[in-house]
Amino acid sequence: MAAHGGAGRGAGLFLALAFGVTLLKLLLIPTYHSTDFEVHRNWLAVTHSLPVSRWYYEATSEWTLDYPPFFAWFEYGLSHVAKYFDKEMLVVQNLNYASHATVLFQRLSVIFSDVLFIYAVRECCRCINGKRGGKEPLETSPFVLAVLLLWNFGLLIVDHIHFQYNGFLSGFMLLSIARVFQKRHLTGAFLFAILLHFKHIYLYIAPAYGVYLLRSYCFTANNPDGSLRWRSFSFLRLVALGLIVCLVSALSLGPFIAWGQLPQVLSRLFPFKRGLCHAYWAPNFWAMYNALDKALSVIGLKYKFLDPAKMPKAAMTGGLVQEFQHAVLPSVTPVVSLACTAISMLPSVFCLWFKPQGPRGFLRCLVLCALSSFMFGWHVHEKAILLAILPLSLLAVERQRDAGIYLVLSTTGHLSLFPLLFTAPELPIKIFLMLLFTVYSFSALKAIFRREGPLINWLETIYLIGLIPLEIVCEIVFPFTTWMLKFPFLPLLLTSVYCAVGITYAWFKLYISVFTGPSVVRQKEE
Repeated sequence: MAAHGGAGRGAGLFLALAFGVTLLKLLLIPTYHSTDFEVHRNWLAVTHSLPVSRWYYEATSEWTLDYPPFFAWFEYGLSHVAKYFDKEMLVVQNLNYASHATVLFQRLSVIFSDVLFIYAVRECCRCINGKRGGKEPLETSPFVLAVLLLWNFGLLIVDHIHFQYNGFLSGFMLLSIARVFQKRHLTGAFLFAILLHFKHIYLYIAPAYGVYLLRSYCFTANNPDGSLRWRSFSFLRLVALGLIVCLVSALSLGPFIAWGQLPQVLSRLFPFKRGLCHAYWAPNFWAMYNALDKALSVIGLKYKFLDPAKMPKAAMTGGLVQEFQHAVLPSVTPVVSLACTAISMLPSVFCLWFKPQGPRGFLRCLVLCALSSFMFGWHVHEKAILLAILPLSLLAVERQRDAGIYLVLSTTGHLSLFPLLFTAPELPIKIFLMLLFTVYSFSALKAIFRREGPLINWLETIYLIGLIPLEIVCEIVFPFTTWMLKFPFLPLLLTSVYCAVGITYAWFKLYISVFTGPSVVRQKEE
């Protein structure tokens, strides 16, 4: 009876969290929305007004359809509800259309689709070890995880202010992870295959899925020492996994292959002409590389080491989306970016194969693959950091070392999203929500691991405190200086480079935890 009562209280608390965050999302409906709002309005119009064969050719708007077919069908389904709000939003020629009914519908569509995310969070909470930090039940690991995911600061501002559908997509990812933890491997693979055809950015974490499923599902019996023997390999299980991938891909891409449109679809999905970096540099290795190139070019011109006539224009800091050449350092091509990404992933993938640590080892590899792609990928968006922060939340509530890494990564990664909301009315909103989430993250995780020492060291503390003056300078001081007219990109550069240091540090520290983690025997005993 006591256990049943505890479960009932836990379910009630979870529903209260979900209801509370939904109310907050409703309150954010009138806030600023970015060009992504028009992107998705245009996709509603394209999928509703045109035959499928023209979806990936339509170019009336500059925001052409560049997500995989499942997301296009998702927009098509939404469009049949949208017509009851305002039919004019479904006219392809109505560029930048944003009536009150249109805004209301699109905001509500994001909130409604988050139902999948809420369910996935619930499933993830059932997969973790329920450590107690103190008081029952607000300091248990499942409750803390529910808050870290449902009230995630990044998802709130990116989806419900800036405007996107990351919560819906993250729901597929988290539900797939939960099924892997529950040893429902085929279901996990099926959900992930669907996710790839909703948004191809999840190719970042595909190596973790491929290696883990091959090792843990296709090999039916592992030896106590963790080694594998080919006689325990199940060819039927490999075929089952292959069929899932092929059938989902056929359902998604089949019509376009039949019409000979696959090259056109792929050209939309992988537009390499957009350049190495987004208009706002994502806080990764290339941000530091660009900053170094800029510094070297300034020094070279000042001391006349470089010829001004041969220098490219200051395009890397121009905030434009196109290909650029570096001034001093070697310019980076898509092939170089891909090679760096693959090389940075390999240690985690090899470790997952040769030093398995169960589902948690898979999850750690998944986070590392996401971070490696974020660090070295081509034209990475700053929002992609959520692909690492969200799954890392599951590890953070179970192990002290992971909790410390999470605090550094989430605090730095979330603050790096601040430039997305550059309008004055949203300044107090983003600061308040960031403080609320960060204070809770530190206090809740500290309560869980209060007997195991501090979560972050003095160096990490100093670095994180440095985010405060950085934000004050970039958001409050700089706009009132004359430098604003001369160097408008400077706040973005400072934010990106400073946050890149913290994200790189968290990436390295997570790698160290992988190589110094428990052995396979210990993991089985646990």
